[in-house]
Amino acid sequence: MTTVGILGGGQLARMMALAGAPLGLRFLVMDNVADACAGQFAPMVVGDYRDEAALAEFASRVDVATFDFENVPAESARWLTDRVDVFPNPRALATAQDRLAEKTRFRELGIPVPPFAPVDSLDGLRSAVEAIGTPCILKTRRLGYDGKGQFRIRETGDIDAAWTALGAQADKVGLILEGFVHFDRELSVVAVRARDGEFRAWPLTENWHVDGVLSASLAPAAVDPRTHERAMDYARRLAESLDYVGVFALELFARGDELLANELAPRVHNSGHWTIEGSETSQFQNHLRAVLGLPLGDTRMVGQACMLNWIGKMPAAAAVLAEPGGHWHDYGKQPREGRKVGHATLRADSAKELADALSRVGAALGRQAQVAPVIARLR
Repeated sequence: MTTVGILGGGQLARMMALAGAPLGLRFLVMDNVADACAGQFAPMVVGDYRDEAALAEFASRVDVATFDFENVPAESARWLTDRVDVFPNPRALATAQDRLAEKTRFRELGIPVPPFAPVDSLDGLRSAVEAIGTPCILKTRRLGYDGKGQFRIRETGDIDAAWTALGAQADKVGLILEGFVHFDRELSVVAVRARDGEFRAWPLTENWHVDGVLSASLAPAAVDPRTHERAMDYARRLAESLDYVGVFALELFARGDELLANELAPRVHNSGHWTIEGSETSQFQNHLRAVLGLPLGDTRMVGQACMLNWIGKMPAAAAVLAEPGGHWHDYGKQPREGRKVGHATLRADSAKELADALSRVGAALGRQAQVAPVIARLR
């Protein structure tokens, strides 16, 4: 029986293990904390990702390795490649871990991006702000996620405060200044590439964020065919340039007819959770098929779908489960402010039916603000 190793033991690893069970797969998870939620469904190796003894034990017990988050050290991934197949490859992981390398790759591939510049000093930040203009965002080049490691500079008077907040990171993880995008919509392509180069993608998804954390995702996004094709082309170019194997997400800003790349997530992605019930093959199973060299599954949708993220604590499940297309996912995590603890997916055959279901769920749970922008898009 094949054993898949997953570096990182969060909800993405947990959902991978659940998706792999029908394929007869076994899993081994490695995480640096003993109570990682994927450990409720798979055995674990607990250890630091740079601990070669822990990595060696992990490698000795698996047939192939993958990741559930992008901040696993790229050098650890490279170390593992000498002992076991690792997908996606460490080069793709390293590119996604460094915002400067990522944005540079986008630009080299002809994928439009907001203006950006590396920053290594306060004077350098002042020069970058002068060149890019305000508003803009100072970010750490590495380790930031869900809105962390960022400072918005609304006017030049904010420069000193931005440097006070993040300047100490310049010598540790590096800094990058990016132009602020006044976007109309946030979109994502969730796609998969197989070992043999076959490329498939799920329909384009529209996303809404609150305080930098994903709140809701709607699929399919209501965009014109040309925009859809352009987004898919960007994702394909990126995957082929990195010789990528597995599922990834390309986050995009839509501004009028323009699509700007925001970032690459080299893993299964929060905005693709709807695929579990909303498509023929979920992102989780297709990721496993890709890394194991199995045929990819169909990415066609089943109806229309909306995913709602639960942050901090789980609401009551009854309102979602009362819906014919309601699906509930509890990650088995302890409640904590800002923590992703679960999600729900609502599926329906038409936009009206989905909007009505969201309206009922939003009213029952007191989540009208969360569902309102999705309902407005559907209607």
